[in-house]
Amino acid sequence: MAPYDRLRTDGRAQPLETGTWWYAAVAGEAADSFSARVRKRMRRACLGSVLLMAVVYAGLVLTATGQRWENAVLTGRLTDETLAAAHEANRTLQHITLSSLAVALLVLTAIGTIRRRYALTVAALGTVTVSLVLAEVLKRILLVRPDLVDAPPHLTQNSFPSGHTTIATGVMFGLVLVVPYRTRGIAVGLCALWATAVGAYTVAAGWHRPSDAIGADLLVLAVACGFLALLARRGKVAPARTRRFPLRALFVVVPLTLAAVGGLGLGTVLLVDSMFVLDPADPAVPRLAYQAGHALAAGAGAAAALLLLGLLRRVDLDACPAPYRLTGTLATEQAGPFPTETDHEIS
Repeated sequence: MAPYDRLRTDGRAQPLETGTWWYAAVAGEAADSFSARVRKRMRRACLGSVLLMAVVYAGLVLTATGQRWENAVLTGRLTDETLAAAHEANRTLQHITLSSLAVALLVLTAIGTIRRRYALTVAALGTVTVSLVLAEVLKRILLVRPDLVDAPPHLTQNSFPSGHTTIATGVMFGLVLVVPYRTRGIAVGLCALWATAVGAYTVAAGWHRPSDAIGADLLVLAVACGFLALLARRGKVAPARTRRFPLRALFVVVPLTLAAVGGLGLGTVLLVDSMFVLDPADPAVPRLAYQAGHALAAGAGAAAALLLLGLLRRVDLDACPAPYRLTGTLATEQAGPFPTETDHEIS
């Protein structure tokens, strides 16, 4: 006889010896298994982001070929005929200050506090602040830019990773963590375009190289995945309901996919042409290098946002539903004498 078939005289299920009702225990085991899968997924994504960031740094900063190409990117921006774009880039980047960062942190705190999701609030604030601190430490202390090509002094300063891109991507990822699951797509849609533009603008304005923007996106992604792994370890994740959100796919996923594939694809083709195909003395190299760097920076930002959405697909970051948390007499009182499909629903 199944444990839940054993009834007391009042018609309620007989508790197991451990004091936990059978169906509550099964739901708890399912939730624990789901948390373990999410934790493993986030750990792998974190490690992969760190390794890819190291590859970008090694390939574009620590090699003469990479340095020549990124120097050509900075030189090629002077050949950009759309001067209005450069002015717009400067205006956008000038709005990213300590004051605007403080306002963004206050907004994240307000959203998390109003929703009483304190663990998510800490994770969101931690994603922004830890990413920015790491970016400054890496850029100013740990990661250097050796001069391998005898470049002019203004081209030898280290700027990997980009602080502005770190702030923009960190705020976007932080917002994804604190908003409800059903509005996650809207939050990404509102912020992804801005964060992606900031990464591209740092190249257009000549403030950073493409590797700086790409490295910043990967750094924030690694930190965000680290905090998400901690949330999963604490059981703060649950399977989201299988409700479809077609508008999210239409207005968020599709544009991000097009931007990521288009930017990374076009940027890679132009990078190969400007770095390996054409002669370094060819006057077209700086122009193609700048276009490649601009496209790669934009594509990397869109790809990072899309990857985070993919990692969180059908993952609700709010606390587990009541059937997963209730045990003993309290679970029985609220769930009734027999487990129902609603009690077992995990998706």
